[in-house]
Amino acid sequence: MEEMITVYLMGKPYSVPSNLTLMDAMEYAGYKHVRGCGCRAGFCGACATIYRIKGDTEIKFCLACQTQVVENMYVAKLPFFPTQKKIYDINQIKPTEEIMMQLYPEIYNCVGCNACTKACPQSLNVMQYIAYAQRGEYAKCAQESFDCVACGLCSARCPAQITHPMVSLLARRLYGKYLAPNTQHLDDRLAEIKSGKCEADVKEIMAKPLDEIKSIYNTNNKDKEK
Repeated sequence: MEEMITVYLMGKPYSVPSNLTLMDAMEYAGYKHVRGCGCRAGFCGACATIYRIKGDTEIKFCLACQTQVVENMYVAKLPFFPTQKKIYDINQIKPTEEIMMQLYPEIYNCVGCNACTKACPQSLNVMQYIAYAQRGEYAKCAQESFDCVACGLCSARCPAQITHPMVSLLARRLYGKYLAPNTQHLDDRLAEIKSGKCEADVKEIMAKPLDEIKSIYNTNNKDKEK
């Protein structure tokens, strides 16, 4: 038999199997996820959650799909995390230090507490990539933040109210648009797509049954995904 433990979801106690993730435990208890469930694999960052263990005063942050329940865990879902995105046209801005200062001036209020890094479920060095952004080193910022899933847990812990995921997104966009080395084979492929060369092949694939499409995909990608 499965070991059952008690968890508190939005203040109400439930008995759930001990081997479930927070997300699975909520569904086991009868909650229906209409938002904040996303990919369920730790990649999209949609299921950012806060919890506390009975007897411990510290509030902890996690991704619900990647965190296993424990006895006497108090769980709460927030409507959103503080990741306000500034509006800009990537074609109208340039990778200067000034553009980061204009769009996200709060990054210069960083106090170096490193709470953002400690909160990151991807184990990213968040405070370091913010330092790169402060100096306009967008290539380094893009590389350091590449695995960010924009869950917002870092921002939730930041006393300076920095929106780290949006800063890293801007850095990656600036790098991709202006700083990344040109890739000729990609340019050639994009030109082929724009010319309509691939339309017939796409229509042929789309007309096939789903099982056949899956078989084609698995056959062509079995070596690439090992």
